[in-house]
Amino acid sequence: MAAKDPVLTPELLKIIKIFGIASILMVLGLSFFNSRRANNTGEDLTFRMSDAARIYFLNMKAINYNREIRSDAGMTLFRHEDLSVKNDEAGIQLVLILNPPKDEAYLYIEPQNFDWPIQIKSGGETFTFKNGNKSDHLSAINQLKTLIENGKMIYLVQNDIEIPIWEEKSEKEALKQVFEDYGRLVE
Repeated sequence: MAAKDPVLTPELLKIIKIFGIASILMVLGLSFFNSRRANNTGEDLTFRMSDAARIYFLNMKAINYNREIRSDAGMTLFRHEDLSVKNDEAGIQLVLILNPPKDEAYLYIEPQNFDWPIQIKSGGETFTFKNGNKSDHLSAINQLKTLIENGKMIYLVQNDIEIPIWEEKSEKEALKQVFEDYGRLVE
C-alpha cells in the first residue's frame, strides 16, 4: 500500500496565507477610499439640492426669473419671466422654490386668475391636478412635462373653455427651461 501524500503541503499553506492576507488588505483599503456611501438616514432625497447646483442656478440661471423673497417662510420663489399671464386671463405659472434651510428645491404649479383644481386637456385626454403637498405637485409636474415632451398642444380647461398653456414658442421654451433648471437643481 502506498503512503498518501498530504493534501495541504507547506507551500500550499503559504500561498493560501498570502492570498488570504492580500484579500483582507484589499477589502480594507478599498473601503477607506470609497467616496459613495449608502444612504441609511431614512431621509427623502427627492427634493434635495446640492450647494453647487444652487450656486450655479443663482449665478447663471436666476437672471431669467422674477424673484420673490418670502422671509416669513425662509424661501425664495422664482417665476420665469417669459411665462407671465396677462392680468385678466386664466393660466398657470410654474414656481421654482428654493428652501435653503432644508437644502431642498420644489416646483409648484400656480393657477393664475382662477382656483384649484386645475384641468389640463391634451390629445383628447383630460387630467385634473389638485392642490397638495410637494409630492403631489411633483407628480402633476411630471405629467405636464411628459405632455410637453410629446409635442402635443396642452390646454387649460376653465368653465368649459380651452385656453392654450402657451401661445408663443418662447413660452413653450420657457416651460422646458424651468423643467431643465429644476432637474439640474435636484439631480
